[in-house]
Amino acid sequence: MRLRLSLIAALSLLANAALAHPHVWVSAQEQVVFGPKGEIEAIRHAWVFDEMYSAFVTEGQKKGGQLLSKDDLAPLAKTNVEDLAEFDYFTHAKASNKKIEFGAPIDYSLEERDDKLVVLRFTLPLKTPASAGKAFSLQVYDPTYFVAFELAKQDPVALVGAPKGCSANVLGTKPLAADETKKLSEAFFSGLSPGSDFGVKLASPIIIACP
Repeated sequence: MRLRLSLIAALSLLANAALAHPHVWVSAQEQVVFGPKGEIEAIRHAWVFDEMYSAFVTEGQKKGGQLLSKDDLAPLAKTNVEDLAEFDYFTHAKASNKKIEFGAPIDYSLEERDDKLVVLRFTLPLKTPASAGKAFSLQVYDPTYFVAFELAKQDPVALVGAPKGCSANVLGTKPLAADETKKLSEAFFSGLSPGSDFGVKLASPIIIACP
């Protein structure tokens, strides 16, 4: 059933088509959720997928032209978040330069918007709440650049329940060097090792700071 086709499975199929990297584009909105003690407790994602991927996963599932609801897409939402565990949910965070570990995702859903684009929402709780009194950074990216994540132009980051004086800043990325740009062919990406981290070069860091 096409509706059960996960993001990871779809990527494999799209990768076999005559397409250059990246294969899927995502516009991301991120919420950093604070707890009652003023610590960061979770990252809440809202990822809007591009027209091609959205059409791919909803093809043949429409009933009378109606949009697919959260209930319709619930099986796919579950499959997606389960499969994303292998890739650390494309979510990379550090506190005091130490890697943040996340628990299993909660509050996940998938739905089709009025513009026919599919949006995946889920919350990643931190295994251990982190203080934003020291440097806390967040990046959302696919290391292999199969999926191109870009922070939304409108309201890319929000702080939820943050103590007074906390702020979020999105830093720009450095342009690729000329020699790196020349290498961006499918052969280059096919030759990347499993441990490669190319995607970080194009990921905008989010810096959270609290007094």
